[in-house]
Amino acid sequence: MFIDDVKIVVKAGKGGNGAVAFRREKYVPLGGPAGGDGGKGGSVIFVGDEGLTTLLDLRYQKIIKAPNGENGKAKNLYGKDGENVYVRVPVGSIIRDIDNDIIIADITRHGQEVVVCEGGKGGRGNTSLATPRISAPEYAENGLSGETKNMQVELKVLADVGLVGFPSVGKSTLISVVSAAKPKIADYHFTTLVPNLGVVRVKDGRSFVMADLPGLIEGASQGAGLGFRFLRHIERTRVI
Repeated sequence: MFIDDVKIVVKAGKGGNGAVAFRREKYVPLGGPAGGDGGKGGSVIFVGDEGLTTLLDLRYQKIIKAPNGENGKAKNLYGKDGENVYVRVPVGSIIRDIDNDIIIADITRHGQEVVVCEGGKGGRGNTSLATPRISAPEYAENGLSGETKNMQVELKVLADVGLVGFPSVGKSTLISVVSAAKPKIADYHFTTLVPNLGVVRVKDGRSFVMADLPGLIEGASQGAGLGFRFLRHIERTRVI
């Protein structure tokens, strides 16, 4: 199934709390501070993957959450950082912050990584909070909350040439002849329901990507036929 637009909630992990602890030494009922810092919350990172062609996996993940950082411990032991969560998306994905109406990232390269929600900072334990004036504080900091965002992920396929036209005029036949793409071809309208990509290789060794889009009919802007939402996939093309 081809999915090119999803909405999800992304939550980074909370930072762990700092610890309040003291050294226990013989003849020293209340030694110096020994509370460790909390670990950093996990971040959520989107990664471009040229092997993916749809956002289908994200459609069924309404919430993506990274783990929290661990709390600090006695004996100046730091809490473990929460693990980052890596979300693979197709190259050509645009990540938008819905609430602030801003584009967070445009992923255009394989392996490109973007931190979309940063994990919260861990709180300091009482060892880190000690000062010359307060050498053994009896308090520590709580970890900070990680970022939470309502996001829209929109896929705009990366192609050099886009084929746009009425249904059943030979767009799919053309791409099947000049590339190794195998789109469905039949003698009825709207055989092509999703964009098809093909790599066209020319004699000098160069190549380019061609996209075959579903056909447009009169009234498509009012929803006739398959509508015109698939035109988003030619926004990046050099030739139409």
